[in-house]
This record gives sequence, structure tokens and C-alpha cells, in this order.
Amino acid sequence: MDELPQHRVQQIVALALSRAVLLTRATVCLTSAVVSLLVQTDGVRSAALIVVLLLSTAAGVAALPRWPTLVRSPVPLLTADAGLLLVVLGLSSGGMTYFVYAAGAAALAGAALGFAAIPLWAAQTGQGLVVCAVLLDSQEVPSALAGFLLAAPPAAVLAGIGTVLAQRMLTRQMSRTVELITDAQRSAAAAERARLARELHDSVAKTLRAMSLAAVALPGSLRRQPALAEQLADVISQGATAASAEARQLIDGMRLDAPEEDFATTLQRVCALWSAETGISATATVAPVDPPVAVRYELSRIAGEALVNVQRHAAATRVGITVSERGRGLVMTVRDNGRGFEVPFDADLAALQHRGHAGIVGMMERARTIGGSLTVESEPGLGTMIRVRVPVL
Repeated sequence: MDELPQHRVQQIVALALSRAVLLTRATVCLTSAVVSLLVQTDGVRSAALIVVLLLSTAAGVAALPRWPTLVRSPVPLLTADAGLLLVVLGLSSGGMTYFVYAAGAAALAGAALGFAAIPLWAAQTGQGLVVCAVLLDSQEVPSALAGFLLAAPPAAVLAGIGTVLAQRMLTRQMSRTVELITDAQRSAAAAERARLARELHDSVAKTLRAMSLAAVALPGSLRRQPALAEQLADVISQGATAASAEARQLIDGMRLDAPEEDFATTLQRVCALWSAETGISATATVAPVDPPVAVRYELSRIAGEALVNVQRHAAATRVGITVSERGRGLVMTVRDNGRGFEVPFDADLAALQHRGHAGIVGMMERARTIGGSLTVESEPGLGTMIRVRVPVL
């Protein structure tokens, strides 16, 4: 994920704040207009005011996401809003709805312009004070409410300033969030590259290296030792076949684990595919856990490798995989009813490798890459149990 430019972050925050201002202003103004409609005799003006508020708010909320440049070049938006302010003034006769709308206009200007909206705020404050003077002069407002009336225009400016401060705070928070997400994705990508490199090194790269050595020795053996040259050619051919199979196995293993589905579904699918291929019964019983992607990948690969070992060596008729929570970690057990074998003391890696149990060695190495451990319990004729413990919580 590429990091968002600062101006793009500011635009996103301005859009969100502008829509919030429009919706909040509409809610309060409509409440005021409905009250006026109920208590005043001039119901036509109040009804017209409600229609204007509904249409203008709907148009603004729909236009902002469709044309986001309205907050980057806000002159058309603020001009239209200033015109609507005059319409509201005329329809409300300078009532509460007008002052609420004016506060919303100041907040909208703050969201779009920042502190560059000061001249506009000054003009709106002057207009509000003139409206206050007219209302007080007409004696339509009780003297006891004169102070509250005169405080309304400066309060609108405070609403604009609050919007600017909120925008700056939200912009900083969003920028920091984007940075954290970007860093996390970069770390995940680096970890994935390292994992792929390890997988390729442990499988395909070793086979290709052996093929390369055989290919280097082949030209010199063609004339002097035809029999050896034939053996080397056979090594290269077998190596190419093995490399192709290893690459296919690696790709299939990566496709097996789909992080968007739950871990139980993944292991059940691994068992179902293997059973369909081998005819051996395999089941997976998995607790409702959601391990990290790296952990679930390695566990699914260990389970797959364990099933391959059962197919090759165990002569089993049934395999069961269980995953459960233990303390601050997970335990995965793979148990078969096959012929079993004698496990070297402490399941030493070198001893296992020497006895031809390279698959178990690979599973142990996988467990260690995620901070876990793998143990093997088996006796001739009594089957085999592989247990993996991984700290994940």
C-alpha cells in the first residue's frame, strides 16, 4: 500500500467533516422549522423553509462524494451556501433557524478553507449582528433574550474555529493511521518474501544446485567416461522432474491456506483433498481459533507434510488431526493407526535425517520458524502421533 499524500488525507477529512456539518445542521434546522410550523400562523414560509433545507442538504450530501474537488476548490460550494443562508434568512425572518444555519455555514467554511475562512466568518458575523439589530429594534425579541441573540453570531465563528481544529486533529490521526498500516503491510511483505525465499531454498534451489553440478561435469565425461556421462544426464533429467514437482507442491501448498476463511475450513479441506487422492480416511477437528497468517500457513503445511508421510510410510487406514487451545498457545496433533516406527532418542534431527525421516525434520524446522516445537511419539505397530505446540496468544 502506497502512503497517501498529505493533501489527499486533508481532502478526505474535509469531505467527511463537510458531510457531517451538512447533516448536523439540517437536523437542527429542520427541528426548528417544524416547531415554527406548529406554533406560528405563517405556515407557508415554514413549509417552504423545510423544503429548502431538505433539498439543499440532499444536494450537498450527494454532491460532495461525487465531486470531491468541491472541498479543494470550494468557491462554488461556499457561494451556493451563502445564497442559501440568505434564503433561510428570508423564510425564517431571522429566527432561530437562521442562526443555526449560519453556524453551520461557518463550520462548513472552516472545513473547506481552514483559517483562510476568517474573512468569510467576519462577513457572516456582521450579517448576523445586523439581523440582531433589526430584531431588537422591532421589539420582536424580549429584552431578556437580547444577550443570547447577540451571542449567536460570535458563537457561529466559534463553530467554524472548532471545525478547523477538529480537521487538523483528524488529519494528524488519519496520517498516523495510514503510516502504521503502511508499515505493517511493508513488514508483512518483507516477511512473505523471506518465507518464499526459505521455501525455495529448502526445496527447488537445492535440486537445481545438484542439477547444475551434474551439468558442469557432463561435457568432460562425454568422451572419456560415456557411462558416467549417461548417469549425469539421468541425474539432470530426474532433477528437472523433481524440481518441477517441488515447485508445483510449493505453489499448491501456498494455495491451500486462504486467510479469508477460518482455520478449521482450511484443515478440513486439506484432509478432504488428501483423502480423495489416497482413499485413506482423514478428519480434522479444530477449535474456533484464528491464528496469525504465518502460524496458520506453517501449521497447514505441517499437516500436509504429515499426511504425505502417512501415505508413503505408515500403511494407515485412518488419520485424525486436532487443533486445540492450550494456555497461551495452540496444539495441533496428527495421529494415524499405521505401522509406526522406533523414534530415536529425543527425536534428534540428525538421527531422524539419517534414518530417512526427512519429512519429520522439515516439519520440525517449520515449527521452529514460528517459535513452536514438534514432538513425535511412535512405536512399531502402534501408529504415530505428531504434536506441534505454538505460542500465539
